[in-house]
Amino acid sequence: MMIDDYRARFDDEPGYLDFARVAPIGRTAVEEQTALTATLATARFGSLPVLMAQHERVREAVAGIGGFRPDQVVFQPSTTQGLMHVALGLSGVVALSPQEFPSMPYAVERAAAARGVLRPAWLDNVDGRVTPGTLRDQLTDDITAVAVSLVDYRSGYLVDLEGIRQVIGDRLLIVDAVQGFGIVDAPYEVADVVCSGGQKWMRAGMGTGFLALGDRARELITPVFSNYAGSVDPYAPEVLEPAPGAAAYQGSHADPFAVGRLAAAVEEIAAVGIPAINAAIAERISRIIDLADEYALPVVSPRAESERAGIVVVEPEPAQLTVLAASLHNHGITATVRPTTVRFSAHVSTDEESLGMLKAALLSFATSI
Repeated sequence: MMIDDYRARFDDEPGYLDFARVAPIGRTAVEEQTALTATLATARFGSLPVLMAQHERVREAVAGIGGFRPDQVVFQPSTTQGLMHVALGLSGVVALSPQEFPSMPYAVERAAAARGVLRPAWLDNVDGRVTPGTLRDQLTDDITAVAVSLVDYRSGYLVDLEGIRQVIGDRLLIVDAVQGFGIVDAPYEVADVVCSGGQKWMRAGMGTGFLALGDRARELITPVFSNYAGSVDPYAPEVLEPAPGAAAYQGSHADPFAVGRLAAAVEEIAAVGIPAINAAIAERISRIIDLADEYALPVVSPRAESERAGIVVVEPEPAQLTVLAASLHNHGITATVRPTTVRFSAHVSTDEESLGMLKAALLSFATSI
């Protein structure tokens, strides 16, 4: 599939620059859910196996673009639930930034309080950018795992996974990939755990995601939050041990409609190729940075393509933030406005009209101040 064909599969309205929050669902995912819903609505003879086969389908699709084996992947309804699985099963000391998206700190703190076998080691002075250098300076012998976001949701910083792996040695590396999976051609094979939701860059909608665990992670992390669907024989008359591989991390059978949406979206990503998607998004991000520079808005997210994904963050003077937010609203721009910053995020479907609307909004802002 060519990138223009992929771009044509999305119907988001011009002015939408908030993909890092939640992305409009792609037409492919919508059509897949419609077809699966019709299958269950009629319940024709022999139709149920189609629904039940969606989990294996999504395992193969995610494994194909992530470099995993299918048995290392299990569907999850959200990144948060996947991270809770991991944190509840961890023991030892996990190093992480307190500035990570709340899913990670909450998971670690809740697990530490519940089981008493895990302790967080909070990284200092990372300012939204966990680098091999900042980790090297703060690693201690008692740290057994490191948890990090592939792309920081506040700063837009794309971490150096290979550099982090070299620094932390054989400690477990846990990656929250929700802000990059599907658009960043990252070396996921260096991580022990990769978790992501499908509602952002994979464009599969809410209630979709996955957890991938390497063999070492499956050995060292206990599937605490596991139920019958994650056992070696879900319908045995007695309670059995967890299944081998990532399948152990199931509480129940997944929603086949959500699983199908994610599978279809990931298969489409594989058809066009992550490098092509990444290049198209990089071009849009460069143009957003150019617009911010043109209207003297300080860009506080990375400028180098090697350190960014689909996010641009600007930080106007405090007194100007309200004016900027109002101008964006008045020109139909959807972005994430925080107390001191504004975050723009673009996808391949970000068109010329959207960039023109952003230019008009920034011109209005510059005129107002």
